[in-house]
Amino acid sequence: MVNHPQILGHDSVFTPEQVLENRGRVAIFIDGSNLFYAALQLGIEIDYTKLLCRLTAGSRLFRAFFYTGVDQTNEKQQGFLLWMRRNGYRVIAKDLIQLPDGSKKANLDVEIAVDMMALTGCYDTAVLVSGDGDLAYAVDAASYRGVRIEVVSLRSMTSDSLINVSDRYIDLDGVKNDIKKLPRHGAQNGYSYRPLSGLAVMDEAEIQP
Repeated sequence: MVNHPQILGHDSVFTPEQVLENRGRVAIFIDGSNLFYAALQLGIEIDYTKLLCRLTAGSRLFRAFFYTGVDQTNEKQQGFLLWMRRNGYRVIAKDLIQLPDGSKKANLDVEIAVDMMALTGCYDTAVLVSGDGDLAYAVDAASYRGVRIEVVSLRSMTSDSLINVSDRYIDLDGVKNDIKKLPRHGAQNGYSYRPLSGLAVMDEAEIQP
């Protein structure tokens, strides 16, 4: 047996930051509607290229999933989703259902939970962008299968039960400057995502060249 006494030396002790950044392969699961409402509370628009870079943070990205309700007849929203697919995201879409009050909604908690569990052998760290406490059970189950869990959401919209089963919690308020879309001067990247009405508004000047 080979001894490595330097392992016990003071200089070899990992700092908390180093431990947190030892993330291995990263899988990102984004609840599109939840993120939109968080951005609305923060008064920002999300730059999805910046978001992907910030969530990956230099680690090896396995896949980035974006879950959203869609109106199949809305060409502008289809344009947004096409842009997402071509810029690093795997889009999981579900048709919006009209509720009795006239609003439209699509719940994708089951899809997020199933994908997170089914792929646990393919990634080491799950980054969940949602504050929905309904996902806490699936998150806890994934952690018992050896997955490290990071939850990213706005604190005022985040269930304590979700934070309690995560290994790391990141408040969107603390990283908003890293992921927000800058004021447009001429052409600007990306699209505006507005799930409140089931629309993703796209201006001609916003089309990424």
